Amino acid sequence: MTNEEIIQKGKEVIRLEAESVANLQDRIGEDFAKAVDVIYNSKGRVVLTGMGKSGLIARKIVATMNSTGTAAIFLHPTDALHGDLGMVRKSDVVIVISKSGGTEELSRLLPMFKRLGVKIIAMSGNKGSMLVQESDIFLDISVTEEACPHDLAPTSSTTATLAMGDALSVALLEKNNFTVEDFAFLHPGGSLGKRLSLKVEEIMIKGNGVPVVTEEANLKDVILEMTSKRLGTTTIVNENGVLSGIVTDGDLRRLLERTMDINGLKAVDVMTKNPKVMEPDYLASFALQQMENFNITSLIVIDKEKKPIGIIHLHDLIKLGLQSR
Repeated sequence: MTNEEIIQKGKEVIRLEAESVANLQDRIGEDFAKAVDVIYNSKGRVVLTGMGKSGLIARKIVATMNSTGTAAIFLHPTDALHGDLGMVRKSDVVIVISKSGGTEELSRLLPMFKRLGVKIIAMSGNKGSMLVQESDIFLDISVTEEACPHDLAPTSSTTATLAMGDALSVALLEKNNFTVEDFAFLHPGGSLGKRLSLKVEEIMIKGNGVPVVTEEANLKDVILEMTSKRLGTTTIVNENGVLSGIVTDGDLRRLLERTMDINGLKAVDVMTKNPKVMEPDYLASFALQQMENFNITSLIVIDKEKKPIGIIHLHDLIKLGLQSR
């Protein structure tokens, strides 16, 4: 094949699979709504099963459901016939995936599911199959043709099945009023979970690590505090301990550009008033957004009395992987 032929073949595969997914829209009807209601009203889990490529797609649908608030497990048909059927409870809902609807292992499993009294949802491309006839709900995932040139390897059909599984998962997410906070709770690891759940108070520098000097502190003490805490900044507080300003490395550089006569200067003389602040219960990702918006590298964390209780630095947020992708 020439490069041009390879490119055209790739485009053809994408076109065929996209058409297969688009055609599913006309099949989202009462059976789909019924499937969502049956799963939503069940007291158990969603058990997905399928052989071969259908089994791989079933595993992906399980993962999507679990991450969006619908408890799901995968049951391998062969293992089910050798003891794992004990995983299934009467309160569960079973989704059986099979393009042909006539897979031997699944055909042997169906009577077992019916004996358990579970609701059976068939996702199949053959509405006349035994699987569809023996199921309570049928979701049509048939395709006109596979992207495989021999119309053999599951390609368009597996893509369509995955899309139908996503449609079920997202519809259930909506019906369950699944929130961003719920999603964060189920995804505590990685940058995604951190962006959605990690709060400022959990990562801020606190206690003795917070640089603080009073308004009346001389410039030498200001510099010593900044140097000892190694943050390139220090908070300035009034006689009541309330935040009144901030001094940064940049402030000192600009001061020295104007004058070398710094004797007698106090913190209040060189500080920047009304610095950007953050409360401890804000999301750390929001703190990062504020730093980027205002082009600053540090945010002071204050309590309800406006007293500095922590400081958060841009580099720490970046190390945690909180920047949006």
